[in-house]
Amino acid sequence: MGAQRTSFEKLQRDRAKKAKQALKRERRQSGVTTDRSEDEPTPVLSEGGELSAAELLQQIELIHKQLADEAITFEEFEERKADLMARLPID
Repeated sequence: MGAQRTSFEKLQRDRAKKAKQALKRERRQSGVTTDRSEDEPTPVLSEGGELSAAELLQQIELIHKQLADEAITFEEFEERKADLMARLPID
């Protein structure tokens, strides 16, 4: 049997990844700086040093709002959402 071909979804992911890298490279080379400190509030840590479930959900709500306001790209949104979802405590 022959080798399995690359799926269309994998090709799309690779192309999107390369396009994102090219955009970042172009931004760095052009010298354009963006100050995201105003766009991204610092998460408030609870006593244990970790975010509580309510605080994590608040952060998820914030990134949804940033996506709606087009302050972040869909790829950034997905990365942040996955990170926050992974940190949610499951009882």
